[in-house]
Amino acid sequence: MTDRPFNVFIIGQNNRLQYEAVLFAASLRKADPAARARLFIGEPVPNHLWDGDPRITGPARALLEDLGATFVPFEAREFGRHYPQGNKIEALTALPKGEPFVFFDTDTLFTGPLDRLVFDFDRPSASMRREGTWPIPELYGPGYTGIWKSLYDRFGLDFDSSLDLALPDEYWGRYLYFNAGWFFYRCPHEFGARFLSYACEIRDNPPPELVCQTLWPWLDQIALPLVIHSLGGGRPGPDLAGLDGDVSCHYRLLPLLYARESDAAVAMLEEICNTQKYKKVLREHQPVKKMVFRGDGARIRSMFDRADLPRREQAIRNAIKREGLWLR
Repeated sequence: MTDRPFNVFIIGQNNRLQYEAVLFAASLRKADPAARARLFIGEPVPNHLWDGDPRITGPARALLEDLGATFVPFEAREFGRHYPQGNKIEALTALPKGEPFVFFDTDTLFTGPLDRLVFDFDRPSASMRREGTWPIPELYGPGYTGIWKSLYDRFGLDFDSSLDLALPDEYWGRYLYFNAGWFFYRCPHEFGARFLSYACEIRDNPPPELVCQTLWPWLDQIALPLVIHSLGGGRPGPDLAGLDGDVSCHYRLLPLLYARESDAAVAMLEEICNTQKYKKVLREHQPVKKMVFRGDGARIRSMFDRADLPRREQAIRNAIKREGLWLR
């Protein structure tokens, strides 16, 4: 159990994120009714980087406030609609300075209490539920070592100490690489300033070794391990196994939730969606309407053996698409 109080942080907008935020907040309340953590929702304010007003309004906002969420506005100055993943970078300084935080992607459900976990907020870390999505070395270009080392050198970081030496050279998992679905630290301002600085430097002035690499949509996940390593962190230990485990589920999209996630995650989703005060809002969300209320999710679930899933997420997506059941 973590005795130190901390804040839980997600991003909310007036698109699918508002419905995911309702599912997030409702599952947190149900799975951890005695939670001491405060829930903050970072919300971009209207400016030239957005088309229209990105803020949550109406019943979804009222419901989130009723669930105890505190909205914190922030201004997107570097990313906005062209790279909405940048919200998690720019919004961090809207949180209370000097207070430990855990960021979660909004497409996360809770199935157990957070007090099962032990966070060392002085040693940041992030989710290891990832695939080798970046970089993709070219045949005659630099390999994983050359690409990653160029980034560590750019920021004056020790590359060798970041490696998992139990894995072979030029295997993607040897190199520090996270899913940005959750991460934490003792101060959001310190973390956010460095995250923004590193991300903008990589975007605006990438090392030559990155010339053949695609930065979108991976920029946040490229910068994140560098930030964590620079702040004295690294791969998460066993005390955090409940994240992406029996405490939280980063499902990403509802078809994927039904295909591969636990019975507990499906049960939590369906219980929330069938609770009247949530149902009034969630039934407006097409993925919930089709997956939960129309029964497409149950059809997807019957297609897969959770004990023998395809190794690559793309294979799961393709199988669902062939049945005409894929949606975002």
